[in-house]
Amino acid sequence: MFKAFLKQLGWMNTLLLLVVFSIIVVAEVRYLQGQTLEAIFIGLWAPTILGFMNYLRVKK
Repeated sequence: MFKAFLKQLGWMNTLLLLVVFSIIVVAEVRYLQGQTLEAIFIGLWAPTILGFMNYLRVKK
């Protein structure tokens, strides 16, 4: 089931989703360390990448 999902999603989208997940984790760690402005700045990258993925999907 998981392999079928990854095959339907594509390798580039899977890679970008892993990047988005790692960005969210890094932002949370920065926030918990007390670096709130850096955490907010890094945390805004995730929706930007997801929006770019959505744009590319619609453009096809």
